[in-house]
Amino acid sequence: MSRSYCLRCLFAKPSGPVLPSPPSHFSCSILPNLPKRQHLHSSPTHRSRPSPKFPNVKASTLGLTTSSDDTTTPADTASTSAAAVLPQYTPKELQTMKQTMDPTQFAALEAGEAAISPEDLLEQGAIRSDPMAIKYLDDFTEIRAVIDEPVRAPESNYDPKLRFKDEDEFADDLARWVDSLEPGMDAGKSFVEFEKNNRLTVGKPEAELNPRSYEAPEIPELTDPMTRSAVKNAAAGQGDDDAANDPHMQRLMKQTGLQLEQIRRLRLKILNTHRVSNQTRMGKVQSMYFLTVAGNGNGMVGIGEGKSTEPEDAQRQSAANAIRNMVPVVRYEERTIFGDVKGKVGATELQLMTRPPGFGIRCQHLIYEICKCAGISDLGARVTRARNPMNTVKATMQALLSQRLPEDVARARGKKLVDVRKVYYGGLV
Repeated sequence: MSRSYCLRCLFAKPSGPVLPSPPSHFSCSILPNLPKRQHLHSSPTHRSRPSPKFPNVKASTLGLTTSSDDTTTPADTASTSAAAVLPQYTPKELQTMKQTMDPTQFAALEAGEAAISPEDLLEQGAIRSDPMAIKYLDDFTEIRAVIDEPVRAPESNYDPKLRFKDEDEFADDLARWVDSLEPGMDAGKSFVEFEKNNRLTVGKPEAELNPRSYEAPEIPELTDPMTRSAVKNAAAGQGDDDAANDPHMQRLMKQTGLQLEQIRRLRLKILNTHRVSNQTRMGKVQSMYFLTVAGNGNGMVGIGEGKSTEPEDAQRQSAANAIRNMVPVVRYEERTIFGDVKGKVGATELQLMTRPPGFGIRCQHLIYEICKCAGISDLGARVTRARNPMNTVKATMQALLSQRLPEDVARARGKKLVDVRKVYYGGLV
């Protein structure tokens, strides 16, 4: 049996059964099941339909189908699961609710329970856990200003002359309480009652006990780093347990020996950030670079660098490295440095100069942030030549750590150092 191919199929590979020789008046382009062109590339051929990465999800596996001999319906299955997740009240709980609630409240509660389907609660109901969630789960015995209709006091309760009591008035109230004590009375319990019923203002009692309007207090400034971190964690949905269980935080606590509260009280500041690119055979790999300074504001300061493809990872690495690299920095009178010092890194040269009390930190922003983290309040600085941010930060740390203490100078010269400031200034140093 002979085989014939057209000229363009001489190097082809047959993909089907061998066909007999076609007549001369037929063209190979119209013959069925013609051999395909052979793949001459070195790489393997790709499948037209790749296999899925995950197995197929079947309804029978999820329990959504019923067998022929099973008489239960999906509604019955949903009701059973809802009853298991949302159990009914016990007779003891019903008896307690009847004793603590009015008949109208209990009837309204039963009507609400009957109107709401347990299946809907199971499928669609969700309790919010964010900080702004409203506390709907209550016994409806108090009025909430957010979801309930406000009940305002009458205008007659308003007192324009309402003011807080001063110290003398509070002292008079305490003296009257002491005079009212009788022999045999429990002073502790009586004082609790006195503190609970004692008024804080002078004016109409209704203006304090049942005011016409409630003025919103001023928002306090979050000056404490501990408070700032607590608010930040609450906004992110993280608590103390989540932060303590973080593997990165646990590793940092083991390496530094600091507690979680001490790490949160540290002052962290990002000094420089930019994007870097690494050219590889696979192309350019983009990364983010962060330079962070950390300090406790009382003589401990350190800098750290971090680089990663994700900005969050790079920022976390730089902050952790800054905390690990914290070293003590000597301070004169806990406000400035001991004399003028110089630092040089690369083409960046700078000079840090001691200054008298009240001078402040007069320098560029990078050196200012390092001084704030170290607890230095009076300093002058001059940066000469190049002003590269990374070299400036490193040169500042080099200058701070190169200070010479008067005790070291006296020991090197073989002299005895005597502090005469306590004599001249009467010990007010």
